Amino acid sequence: MLKFALAAFLVFLLIPFSQSFAQEYSDTAPTLAVSITSEAPYVYQDSDGYTVVVGTVKNNNSLSSVTNVMIQVNFFDDFDPNPLEVVSERSTLEVIPPNGESTFSIKSQTPNPDITDASISLLGFDSSSAKEKGLTVYSSEITVDNRLNFKGVIENGGAPSSNTNVYMALYDAFEPPRILEVITLELDDVELDSEVSFNVNREIDARAVGFLLFAESDVFSSNFIDVEIPEPQSLSKLVSISSVYVRDSEGKQLSEIPVGTIVNVQSKLWIQFAADQSTNETPYTYYIQVKESTTGAVEYIGKDDGRFIGTGNQYPAIDWMPQKSGLYFLETFVWDRNNIPIAERGPFALLHIQ
Repeated sequence: MLKFALAAFLVFLLIPFSQSFAQEYSDTAPTLAVSITSEAPYVYQDSDGYTVVVGTVKNNNSLSSVTNVMIQVNFFDDFDPNPLEVVSERSTLEVIPPNGESTFSIKSQTPNPDITDASISLLGFDSSSAKEKGLTVYSSEITVDNRLNFKGVIENGGAPSSNTNVYMALYDAFEPPRILEVITLELDDVELDSEVSFNVNREIDARAVGFLLFAESDVFSSNFIDVEIPEPQSLSKLVSISSVYVRDSEGKQLSEIPVGTIVNVQSKLWIQFAADQSTNETPYTYYIQVKESTTGAVEYIGKDDGRFIGTGNQYPAIDWMPQKSGLYFLETFVWDRNNIPIAERGPFALLHIQ
C-alpha cells in the first residue's frame, strides 16, 4: 500500500504556483469506497505551460479491488465561476488493490496562462478482480548531476505481460510528503521469466528527495519501492542550519510552552558564500514546520522572506502561537526564491506544549 499521502492544507501553501490556488479543494468524502486522499493536490505548470494536477486516491474497501477510477479536474481563472476546462482521466494504476492507493496526474488540455485555480472530484469506479504481484522492480543505479540519471530493472516471474508500464512518483521532504510528479515509462511486452532494463535521464523538480517506483501490466502489478534521490554531485549548499531556539517575548529560552503564548522560533545559520556575488546578497525563504509527535500531522507552517547580506552567521526568526497542547517536533528549512533548498533541513527540536 502506498504509504504516502499529500500534505494537508497548510502544506499546500508552499507550492510554487500562483497564490490564487489557495482555494483549491477536493472531494474527500470518507463514506466512499474510493476517496481522494489529497486534501490539497500539488499543482504546477510544466515547461510547455500546461497546468498539471497531481494527487492520490485510496481504495477504502478491505476486500475488493477497484478499476476505472475516474477523476475530474475543473480548471478556473480568477474571474469566471464557470471552468475554463474540464478534464477527466483515470488513476495511474488500472487496478487498485484492497486498502491500496494510486497516484493520478491530470493535465489541462491547453497551455492556458489564465488558469489560476483548480478543483478535483471523483466521478466513479468499478469493482475488479485483483492483479497478482507478478512483477518486481528495483533500482540498479542512480546519480544526480543537474539531471536525474536512473537505471532500473523489471522482472516478470508470472506469465507473459503486455501493456507494461513502470511509474516513478517523485515526492518532496515535507511530512507527509507531496507527490510532485508522476513519470511513466512504457515498456509494452515483458516475456515470462525475463528481466528488462530501463533508464531515465531528465531534469526533475529540485525539491524531490525520492520517488516511489512501481509497475503494472495487463495481468500483473508490483509492490511499491521507495528510492532515495542522492544529493546532486555538483551541489554545494550555501547555508548551514546549526541550531534552533524557541524563546518567549523576553528572550528566555523555553523548555515548556503554554498554549496561546506567542513564541519566537529562531535558527542560527552560517552563510558560506553569497548567491549573488555582485550584490553580496542571498535572497531566502525561511520555513518552520511543526508536527504532532505521534501521528506526524502538520500543526503549523510559517515562513519569512528576506535577504542575507554577506557571509557568516545570520538569525532568521518566525513568531508562532501554539493552539493545542501536546508533544511536537519542529523542523526548519531555508529555500531560495525559486523554492530550491539552499540548506540541509535543520536539526529537530522537541516542543512540549501545555
